[in-house]
Amino acid sequence: MPPEELPKVVAGPLLRRLESERLVFWLVGTARLTPKLSLFDRQSGDCLWQAVPVPGESLQRVRIGERAWIHLLDLRPPRPLPPDRELEYELDLDGEPVTRQIPGLCYPGRERPSLMLKSRLDRLLHGSCRKPHFSGPDALVRADGWLGEHLCDTQERPALLMLSGDQIYVDDVAGPMLQAIHQVIELLGLFDEGFDAAPVGTSAELYSHPDGYYRRERLLPKTRPQRGLGDLFRVGMQRPIFTGHAIGNHLISLAEVLAQYLLVWSPQLWQRVRLDSELAGGAQNATFERERAAIEAFAAGLPAVQRLMAQVPVSMIFDDHDVTDDWNLTAGWEQAAYGHPFSRRIIGNAVLGYWLCQGWGNDPDSFGPDLLAQLEAWSDAPGGERQDQLIDRLLERESWSYALPTEPPLVVLDTRTQRWWSERSPGRPSGLMDWEALTELQQRLLGREAVVLVSAAPIFGVKLIEAIQQVFTFFGKALAVDAENWMAHPGAANVILNIFRHPKTPRHFVILSGDVHYSFVYDVLIRFRKNSPQIWQITCSGIKNEFPHRLLDALDGLNRWLYAPRSPLNWFTRRRAMRVTPRRPTGQGRWHRLVNQSAIGLVELDEEGVPGRIRLLDAAGGTVEFDAPDSQHSK
Repeated sequence: MPPEELPKVVAGPLLRRLESERLVFWLVGTARLTPKLSLFDRQSGDCLWQAVPVPGESLQRVRIGERAWIHLLDLRPPRPLPPDRELEYELDLDGEPVTRQIPGLCYPGRERPSLMLKSRLDRLLHGSCRKPHFSGPDALVRADGWLGEHLCDTQERPALLMLSGDQIYVDDVAGPMLQAIHQVIELLGLFDEGFDAAPVGTSAELYSHPDGYYRRERLLPKTRPQRGLGDLFRVGMQRPIFTGHAIGNHLISLAEVLAQYLLVWSPQLWQRVRLDSELAGGAQNATFERERAAIEAFAAGLPAVQRLMAQVPVSMIFDDHDVTDDWNLTAGWEQAAYGHPFSRRIIGNAVLGYWLCQGWGNDPDSFGPDLLAQLEAWSDAPGGERQDQLIDRLLERESWSYALPTEPPLVVLDTRTQRWWSERSPGRPSGLMDWEALTELQQRLLGREAVVLVSAAPIFGVKLIEAIQQVFTFFGKALAVDAENWMAHPGAANVILNIFRHPKTPRHFVILSGDVHYSFVYDVLIRFRKNSPQIWQITCSGIKNEFPHRLLDALDGLNRWLYAPRSPLNWFTRRRAMRVTPRRPTGQGRWHRLVNQSAIGLVELDEEGVPGRIRLLDAAGGTVEFDAPDSQHSK
């Protein structure tokens, strides 16, 4: 396709941060765009502010291909934005409003997209795990409908959309998605790269390799780790570094990662790709066609997703699938993965993609000018030594955690790159955060009355499932069951529980989590303590994914009987000092406590940071409420 036929914007705009003195937008264009933002009072129609971002100060651009530039607009209004008022904005790109390029960016009856700075974090949407080829609806489409119903409602409009992991699936990619990715790489001229110690010398060779579709496990690197008891009898055997169950289309190049981000957030490029099962090889035609139906349904919902993310602030954090399944799960895995140049590059490409598309907009201030200069140097000479240097810099980053200055404050935890290695065995699960990171977290929380804490994996999970993971871990099979939970590592478990017990940490903890592909709510108190903090573990997963239904039903029932709040088995868990009471979800059956359906969470917080109402907006259109303990006991 000739460059002149490409739209100016191929992803975004995403509203990343909205504060009284700050607006951050992210978008990808097919040229170096010069944006201008105008802000209007929706009620009066008055223009409140016009701004032309200054390159290097309030506008950062980075070229990722011959016809692709990422733009980050970091704008500071001259006066604080008015809270709790609907404001409309017009984003002009080289003299043309973005709404002319993307007419669907506005809700029916509107001429401009809008935003609302909430004075409190009173309502927020949250969820994780959005797999494009899962055969079910996309809950972000449902969230768009909810926002459309409450655009000018000061009370009901959400203050934030929190995506707590697996925004993309690097390791589990459908054949049609990979085909679309390769066409986008060609359309935009995304940069090629070379590989060391790999069966392909360049990314261009990868895209045309006979094993490039559905058989990439043959291309991915192997090593000889010893992870546990089960490996003692296989010393010397080569073992795969990438251990996911669906790695036949695992993304490898940076261009593939970046193209996937563009394809999961915006519809513009889907209109320019062609899905053809013959291109993937005849042996996989049936799989391709089955995945194709799910992918086409996913793409059909993207105009709504694009509209949603342009009008509500979006915060994000990675989990494993944003990089690869079992990412940093054990010390042995880390030693094997980062010690091989090809696997290090694959992981590094995913982390670099995360920074460019997620992390940068989360916390622009944490990335200094020297790192941005290094990024520009890579853009001038991509794919070689400068890419390795940039990846090394990002892999050595101390933390990707960040906080938003909301009321109550929202603290987002990096539970992937600050791992607490097991001292007993390199094959045992690492702690989700190390001692230094947890100590820093405790200092950040001291003196707060309330906090919203975002942990990709639930801090208080389903005890039976954690017990099963512990058994597999004992036999050296932690990777087989994704044995990563806060209680899997004694050091991390003790420190995080001590944070809740500390007398100077918040009285109200709301914990938002995902990861597990089902949803639940627990009320948690410290046993035998009059002034226990109130803790709510609120888990919503997935946005477009589910757990195997029969298996989860069995686990849910067994967990309820074996680990009821008064069960003596609780005294054999690390959480024995905590009383954990699961809430009953409406419409799920009397004995169910886990909800297994694609949904987006909606949490309402009162002025003290206490959740007054907790709901799931079902992707299919229904609503699930989690009854408070008092009301559920009365039924």
